Amino acid sequence: MLDLNVTDEVSTLKAVVLGTAQSCGPDPKAEEAYDPKSLEHIIAGTYPKEKDMVIEMNAFAAVFEKYNVEVFRPEVLVDCNQIFSRDIAFVIENKLIKANILPEREKEFDAILHVLEYIDPEHIIHAPEEVHVEGGDVMPWNDYIFVGTYTAPDYPDWITARTNKEAVAFLKAQFPNKKVKSFELRKSKNARENALHLDCCFQPLGKGKAILHKNGFLVEEEYQWLVDFFGKENIFEISSDEMYRMFSNVFSISEEVVVSEKNFVRLNDWLRTQGFTVEEIPYAEISKQEGLLRCSTLPLIRE
Repeated sequence: MLDLNVTDEVSTLKAVVLGTAQSCGPDPKAEEAYDPKSLEHIIAGTYPKEKDMVIEMNAFAAVFEKYNVEVFRPEVLVDCNQIFSRDIAFVIENKLIKANILPEREKEFDAILHVLEYIDPEHIIHAPEEVHVEGGDVMPWNDYIFVGTYTAPDYPDWITARTNKEAVAFLKAQFPNKKVKSFELRKSKNARENALHLDCCFQPLGKGKAILHKNGFLVEEEYQWLVDFFGKENIFEISSDEMYRMFSNVFSISEEVVVSEKNFVRLNDWLRTQGFTVEEIPYAEISKQEGLLRCSTLPLIRE
């Protein structure tokens, strides 16, 4: 059995579901795009190729192997993009919560049923239908659960709005011992403005550090709350271009070890000056789908 345990983003990782880029299907048509960045690359003819994304994910898997992390992979579905396992479910404490994602992605959850067999069924929670939530918007952080959301009346009009106010209420009810802190995210058809998920504009790190992008937040006071919480001196503030390139979507294997994209030179240099070990891997092709390292992982157990 797997004894689920995730209470933060940085404790030593023991078990994870890493997505797969195998058999991700033909390039989508423009009208099939779920986010503005993918649309941009579909139109430009620069949408990533499966063989390149497989190489990138293999590099990520090799880092996990180096640190003795138990890695599960989804069952490969034919012609289905299964890279972003963070979207389909997430773990808080000892509970795995199945996300209510875009309906056409439902089969991605079925592809990890072989993993769920190792989990006590009582610890698997299916969010009710009205609760829209994706794992990229949910960050357990000790006493807190940080949640990215969009609650404006035009929520249904935005395909980039993935987590609603019902989800915030649901998490409060499920975890009454936690402080659920929500943040309104900026949704835009412009990929350089759009914060698809909370982890596209914010990421807590070990050693009390964090990555942040101010314009990803609709409400300045909510951004300021995070600055005050972590301390300005502990924050790496990224530009809109760096947010677009997914600088905040790195992944912590432990308090000291961060997996990052090899082209994130400014960030990686800063991480090293802060005492982190930076495991650099190529992930620039996958980033064209507006997702990166955190998005590709579903942590199951952290120490």
